[in-house]
Amino acid sequence: MAFARAFPFAFVACAALVGTHAQADIYRWVDADGVVHFTSKKEDPAARLFLRGNRSNRGRDFATTTPTAPADMDRFHRFDLWIRQAAVAYQLPEALLRAVVKVESNYEPRAQSPAGARGLMQLMPDTAAAMQVRSIGDPRENIFGGARFLRILANAFSGDLRLTIAGYNAGEAAVHRYKGVPPYAETQAYVDRVGMFYRRYRAIPDVVEASREP
Repeated sequence: MAFARAFPFAFVACAALVGTHAQADIYRWVDADGVVHFTSKKEDPAARLFLRGNRSNRGRDFATTTPTAPADMDRFHRFDLWIRQAAVAYQLPEALLRAVVKVESNYEPRAQSPAGARGLMQLMPDTAAAMQVRSIGDPRENIFGGARFLRILANAFSGDLRLTIAGYNAGEAAVHRYKGVPPYAETQAYVDRVGMFYRRYRAIPDVVEASREP
């Protein structure tokens, strides 16, 4: 894949850092300064299980989106503010969030997958609740929930872009098990597609043009 293998991330503690899809167990602990940490590795004896992961995922099919009128190009700008806010809050490239939204839902907030994942970044109801997302259908909450998951994956994989994207689709545990992008057709196609749009959003200033299929 031609895009950069890694990108800079700061390792931060967030109020809710759990996944939208299958992932490793998530542990919570509070350090001596009162900072709350979430991690997939129980490195501190005070850490307690926060969310149990699902290790059976073999990659997700893309969402079945509600048909959108071809002329409705405004949707590619409709969520600009929230995408930028989430990128800043979780120290993620805006282009990455846009690429995930594009591939997951094509900027359609009513998108729903056969498995029940919903919204712009395809959150599952149980993990959305664990992330303190009150309404999956709320575009802002959906974007921030997906950004939280990307943040913890980036932490787990030391900022490796390919592995972060693969983890979003197949789960962190699968990436660790295969020591790289899992050999699932769905996940490999997902990594390629998100990577393609990541490059486009970085290279093309016009978001509408960057969102077109090449």
